[in-house]
Amino acid sequence: MTAFRSFASDNHAGVHPEVLAAVGAANTDHAVAYGEDPWTARLDDLVREELGDQAVTYPVFNGTGANVVGLSAMLPRWGAVVAGEASHVNADEQGAPERVGGIKVIPVPSVLGKIGPDAVLANAGALGNVHHAQPLAVLITQSTELGTLYTPAEIRAVADAAHDHGMRLFLDGARLANAAAALDVPLRALTTDVGVDALSLGGTKNGAMAAEAVVLLNPDAADGLAYVRKGQMQLASKMRYVSAQLVALLERPGDGGPALWRRSAQYANEMAARLRSALDDDVASGRVRDLAFVAPTEVNALFVALPREAADEIRRSHPFYDFAPGPTPETVVSRWMCAWDTTSDDVARLLETVRRVLG
Repeated sequence: MTAFRSFASDNHAGVHPEVLAAVGAANTDHAVAYGEDPWTARLDDLVREELGDQAVTYPVFNGTGANVVGLSAMLPRWGAVVAGEASHVNADEQGAPERVGGIKVIPVPSVLGKIGPDAVLANAGALGNVHHAQPLAVLITQSTELGTLYTPAEIRAVADAAHDHGMRLFLDGARLANAAAALDVPLRALTTDVGVDALSLGGTKNGAMAAEAVVLLNPDAADGLAYVRKGQMQLASKMRYVSAQLVALLERPGDGGPALWRRSAQYANEMAARLRSALDDDVASGRVRDLAFVAPTEVNALFVALPREAADEIRRSHPFYDFAPGPTPETVVSRWMCAWDTTSDDVARLLETVRRVLG
């Protein structure tokens, strides 16, 4: 088959060989179903090592499932979640929180994908009003849907505001690995240590085949999560194959070096930084015209405004998605993403095409 090298999403990348090897190693003899297996037990241990002794892990199939299961267990039937208008739970999960979980999503304005304590305060007035869905949880995404990062201090500020009003904080961590690698901090510095109550822990975008998890950090923040996972069809019977993927990402090598999750995420971030640096130079020198960045490149995603015709020409050989309308009718904002398997040659070929089309 012809090689298919995409900049559309890190979901387009294949499975990391170390993850595939771990799945193969788990494919031996029989194991008890539904998580009563050694691989899931090992995953529990690894997550506690990363996030603290209070962490309880619930593997699931996909990110939407992780978000909906986690929020459903955190919220009563009258509860709602406050989230940025660009968040996946609001814009990109086909209404799953509402349809599957019966959860009202309250979208609020964000700045470059981020919300702050003001989003909590703006909705706290609905608490106790029988006519309003009760905002009992707040959701943030790390890294954000615009590829930006919350610092630990920013997460703490949102957590404190939420807790002051009796709300819980849920973190959509589909690309948490990229954020931790970019900030050069452990996973707990963006979760446990700054007041996050529960999170979805992403694996698929960082080299897994199909593996995510809901991680409960505050045991008082959710009720019946195991039952919710089953009822929402996210309980894997042969869970060892899901858990083995996450174990492969989290387990440190024998030489004490960084775990695969950090190595893969850091590499994807570096490829995006290389692409951004070269394009910045091209735009500054006039080598490339009619291209402008609309967000900083802090992880593995670039957001660029360019003419629609140019975008269509470039994507013929380098597939990518359009993210939003551009600043003028003839332009579009596109998202270019790097993955764990993006090569320097892939970046060079994309640069060559951009220079040809916009030069």
